[in-house]
Amino acid sequence: MNETIERGFEEMVEWRRYLHRNPELSYQEKETSAFVAGKLESFGIEVRRNVGGYGLIGTVKGSLPGRTVALRADMDALPIAEESGAEYASLREGVMHACGHDGHTAALLGAARYFAEKRERLRGEVRLLFQASEEVCPGGAMPLIENGALEGVDAVYGVHLWTPMPAGTAASVAGPMMASTDEFFIDIAGRGGHGGMPHETVDSIVAASALVMQLQTVVSRSVDPLKPAVVSIGTINGGFAQNVVAEKTRITGTVRTFDEDTRLLIRGRIEDMSLRIAESYGASASVEYLVGYPALVNDASETERFFRVAPAALPGFRIETAKPLMPAEDFAYYLREKPGCFMLVGAGNSEKGFVHPHHHPRFDFDESAMKAAASLLIAMAESVFEEEI
Repeated sequence: MNETIERGFEEMVEWRRYLHRNPELSYQEKETSAFVAGKLESFGIEVRRNVGGYGLIGTVKGSLPGRTVALRADMDALPIAEESGAEYASLREGVMHACGHDGHTAALLGAARYFAEKRERLRGEVRLLFQASEEVCPGGAMPLIENGALEGVDAVYGVHLWTPMPAGTAASVAGPMMASTDEFFIDIAGRGGHGGMPHETVDSIVAASALVMQLQTVVSRSVDPLKPAVVSIGTINGGFAQNVVAEKTRITGTVRTFDEDTRLLIRGRIEDMSLRIAESYGASASVEYLVGYPALVNDASETERFFRVAPAALPGFRIETAKPLMPAEDFAYYLREKPGCFMLVGAGNSEKGFVHPHHHPRFDFDESAMKAAASLLIAMAESVFEEEI
């Protein structure tokens, strides 16, 4: 574990707990951004504020020539009422850091201070990306990229504190690691009427129900069984009284895949199936399909770097090959532009009660994992700086 990070851990915890008490939703991270920018400037780091919203780009240029590495953390919280009972619980009703972004930000601040203090001996440049709005599409990654965040960058790295893994572990995997995420909204229009005279109506609920059942066959009968995919219906809403045939019903859901061909196939099947099944019941359908984040695909050579670097950076840790995950991450956009690696650091601890999943109102994590996250980011960057230009 990095000695500088060990010495600064108590302050890292203070930063994290301040952010946890004062969470801000996606696209609203004004105070969070100002807090982080202030810390970076106190370290003597040059900062571009309000990049593509409330994003920040900090730059540490070493005295010696070398490569450029980008390190990224996300800053936004979720619309969840906290029930953790922690003394540092959210002070903002209905808003909570329930995914560990406060820890990501604190860990990258720790890494930022390390590189700022090492500037005179640093070979290369560190680009610090404090990103807003990861939780809500279209997300904050693309605005940073469009504003030059990756210009001249040789590699990009990010870490997610992950409570399903115990503290003392770290993992990554080459290739697809996190799924793409799309959303669909299907409106079925029939002809309403009296519930006692259904023969004079076109029942949108019956048509929608048939469609929900048929959508379950998209993955099982249209997708290559060797290619993971998910189609989940989240809501079905129609009608307003027990004796009225509903004229309109809405279905909403999500699609998760790991490759673009499967992604396009599923979209086409959902759109075609919706129109045809609605028509077969005498109804009509309209489909709104929102394309979200692409699949997160780690660069093979940079993932090899992780497995080479992590054991020395995290002595005593169990270093594992991660299983691909269906949750999505807009870090995927960075990896479309530059070689890099997204890594998981275990942050669960059953003995301390850190057992709740991400996005849960009682979510919390073992703060010692922040030391590992910061140390890993530093080690990955320094490994790049050691290479010949």
